[in-house]
Amino acid sequence: MSRQEKKKSIGFMIFAILLSVILVVFAGFLIYQIFKLQILPDNILIPAILAIVLFSLILLILINFCAHGIVSKIIYSILVIMISVVYGLGNYYLYSTNATLETVTDQSNLSKNTVSVVALNSSSLEDVNSLNGTKIGVLRTIGKESTKKSLSDLKKNNVAYTKKTYDNMLGMLKALYDGDVDAIVLNEAYRSNVCDLEDYTNFNNDTKVIHKTVYYTEENSSLLAVSDITSKSFSILISGNDSFGSLDETSRSDVDMLVTINPVTSTILMTSIPRDSYVEEVCDDYACNYGAYDKLTHTGLYGVDTTKDTVENLLGIDINYVFRVNFTSMIDIVDALGGIDIDVAEGMAVSRFYTNSTLEGVHEGTNHLDGKRALAYSRERKAYIDGDVQRARNQQQVLQAMFKKATSPEIITKYTSLLKALTHAFDTNMSTKEITSFIKYQIQAKPSWKFEQYVLKGDNDLQVSPELGSEVSVIQLYPSSIHTAAEKIQAVLDGKSSETVETEEDIPAGTLSQEEIEAQIQQGLLTEIDENEEGSDIYYGTSN
Repeated sequence: MSRQEKKKSIGFMIFAILLSVILVVFAGFLIYQIFKLQILPDNILIPAILAIVLFSLILLILINFCAHGIVSKIIYSILVIMISVVYGLGNYYLYSTNATLETVTDQSNLSKNTVSVVALNSSSLEDVNSLNGTKIGVLRTIGKESTKKSLSDLKKNNVAYTKKTYDNMLGMLKALYDGDVDAIVLNEAYRSNVCDLEDYTNFNNDTKVIHKTVYYTEENSSLLAVSDITSKSFSILISGNDSFGSLDETSRSDVDMLVTINPVTSTILMTSIPRDSYVEEVCDDYACNYGAYDKLTHTGLYGVDTTKDTVENLLGIDINYVFRVNFTSMIDIVDALGGIDIDVAEGMAVSRFYTNSTLEGVHEGTNHLDGKRALAYSRERKAYIDGDVQRARNQQQVLQAMFKKATSPEIITKYTSLLKALTHAFDTNMSTKEITSFIKYQIQAKPSWKFEQYVLKGDNDLQVSPELGSEVSVIQLYPSSIHTAAEKIQAVLDGKSSETVETEEDIPAGTLSQEEIEAQIQQGLLTEIDENEEGSDIYYGTSN
């Protein structure tokens, strides 16, 4: 062998050793990530690890001891490089999966509260210093803590002001518009409520924020975990905030759906409670209007735990876990899934969404929806005869379609985008271990899930809201419907079908024509609200 050939041989040997080290390192980290994530059942985990070890050993032998000719050296080198890349990608995906799970399960016990000093656009006020010598309107009992924080912040900025106190939101808003006060203190969580008021639908366009105060409140999340999520029944409260952006912002609870899962019978029951349900508020720390009746949606202003406690009190059940999402979450997840397919029954087509008139509605038959259309569909109420009940049905339909898409084989091609969407899409008090156990169960058992639905029903009514200090449109739930919901949930927990529980006659379904909607607006039964910004509440069709 010539000196030049020896140099080439030594060079390839060094190259082979380098590739071998990379292969071993990547293979080792991959095995570690697989063990750490714990999503594969033992019957798949052990063969997978053995396959990685065996295949890696074969490649090591080939490139270090069997590569003699130029052709074999090239082929084996390419094989080792390709497999190393595969191992590297595997490490990346597994690490990202674990990081995502840790993010969504690392539920913060702090809720962000933003309080604004708001003035009319016509006002000469521009910044915090310009508030000196002004009259500022505040609420006497509503949002006392947020008002205190805001006024304290003004004092820190050496602002001298005169405080005028009002008993309700309507009185304070009227004072602002009439010029009795120069500005008002408004917890941003209440802004949607203000925009719902008939005389103040253009509030966002009429006003400007002069100063903001941000503070955090602690949530006392109580966890009632089950011993084995793959063999024990459990219930999850899905609480959807009517907001875009960050999940930690306090906001109204727009979606309140109790999902009861029995992994033994492969049954999932979705129980929806209308957001306008007039219910008794319950909270652990008595920070809410404890014992008072108000809309269920307003419990979200005090955090998801208050919503959870209130629903538990309403139905007489225990809720094991909480998932908190918002509008941005839904858009991002649906888009990451590549859209979802929903079937619209005969007579249920909607030509345009009143939640977002810029979007195409839905037609009879199968509709493919992207994130924004799925959100609009799940928020739509005004177009339907049975209003909020059909809205709840649509939400259940969207959730089922998302679950179906997420558990389908084609999700592999969208895995990266889905992980990215999930990172900040929701938070939960369910642990990473519990989630991975459920994923492992899904992979191993491959259950054929049976979805069942129920929507609580009631009559429309006008009642006083402690959060607004005025009458609002509410739903007085039927006691029989509350009882039925509790029985259905218990039936699924006990291993039965919820369909074994007798239900009352359903409300006739269908859509309203444009003429019928306009007639109801004229009669004051529905309120036309302009969509002046993303997330404005144009979608419920009631004045409050």
